[in-house]
Amino acid sequence: MPGRRPSVGRVPSFLVETYLPRGELHERATRERGARAAAEELAEGGSDVRFDRSIHVPEDELCFFVFDAPTSRLAAMAAERAGLEPVRIVAAVTSTTRED
Repeated sequence: MPGRRPSVGRVPSFLVETYLPRGELHERATRERGARAAAEELAEGGSDVRFDRSIHVPEDELCFFVFDAPTSRLAAMAAERAGLEPVRIVAAVTSTTRED
């Protein structure tokens, strides 16, 4: 995928589920910046964690933040540093091939 960081080994992805009320939709960009900054801070400290993207589901008032990290604990640390108040954190699997 364009813009993705190449890596030597495959690092698992974790989906951090958060609540984002309809009246606070403007907060998504702020939370995304915080997630990116928190992951960068942890990476500078030697942890292999990276913020990948967010997925917003306005109808359900949910926002998911995807972190690439070797463990769910590192993803949780990044989420906590970013002030995301996660509802839950789960491993995520993404398809890397497309069938047309």
